[in-house]
Amino acid sequence: MGTVFGAVVAISDPAPRIRRLVFDVPSLADLGLPGDGDDAVGIYFPEPGKAAPPAMECRDGVWAYFDPDTAPHGRNYSIRTAGPGPRQITVDIVLHERGIASDFARSASIGDQVVLAHARSWYHPDPAAQWQLLVADLSGLPALARIIEEWPGDTPGIAIVEVADEADLAYLPSHPDVTLITSVGTGNGYAASALADRIRSLEHPAGRGYCWFAAEASESRAVRKHLRRDHSWAREQYDIIGYWRFDSETWDKKFESMSDELVAVYSQALADGKGDKIASEEFDLALERVGL
Repeated sequence: MGTVFGAVVAISDPAPRIRRLVFDVPSLADLGLPGDGDDAVGIYFPEPGKAAPPAMECRDGVWAYFDPDTAPHGRNYSIRTAGPGPRQITVDIVLHERGIASDFARSASIGDQVVLAHARSWYHPDPAAQWQLLVADLSGLPALARIIEEWPGDTPGIAIVEVADEADLAYLPSHPDVTLITSVGTGNGYAASALADRIRSLEHPAGRGYCWFAAEASESRAVRKHLRRDHSWAREQYDIIGYWRFDSETWDKKFESMSDELVAVYSQALADGKGDKIASEEFDLALERVGL
């Protein structure tokens, strides 16, 4: 793969809390974007005062940052859209009061560079699904917006969205087949989330459903349990991802003290051939058992 650099070529604000960055990526094909509605990449940012992060290293055919002491800070972000140019991607970054990505987005200038890696996606609707449930807080809005824009014809959908302010909702496109349910002023680090409660109280349409969830991690756990236990959904009926964690600094410290045994649960599940989704669920159950 090599090191895939992207340079900022356009900056705008499509919503009060969102900064849009367009990156020109000469080696875009090397990223291997899946082409799904919630395509995401790891974005590695330059240190303050510098215009670019260092290049990755290649060891045993793997390109990565191997030294944690010198690796640049990185975060995962959705690809809002491929384009507008043939070798460009557009990334919408939700701005928080502080944070590596927010600080970069606020101060970014044309020409600033990032490193892009680890392209992946999670939105894979069950082909047998007769309706879809889409759930997102502010962190998931860019992916949700793209999913709605690319919505398949004649498929009914319900989108449950948790935002900080009514103005945040203007960012989302509308679609005649997608019903929007909103929760304003909850979650997003400002207050307790209402997403799990909204989903528990939802009356499911007739037929087999599919759920895509992109919001705070503890809510994702509650939603997965609800769909499995209360509605007997199979794993292929949902893709539920915790995009962020409340009080992540405290969580990270506790995780670090027992990371080896927890990561071993995930690795063993993969070694047993269970696949990434089951391995991720078993990892999450291990986290829950130790209070994470």
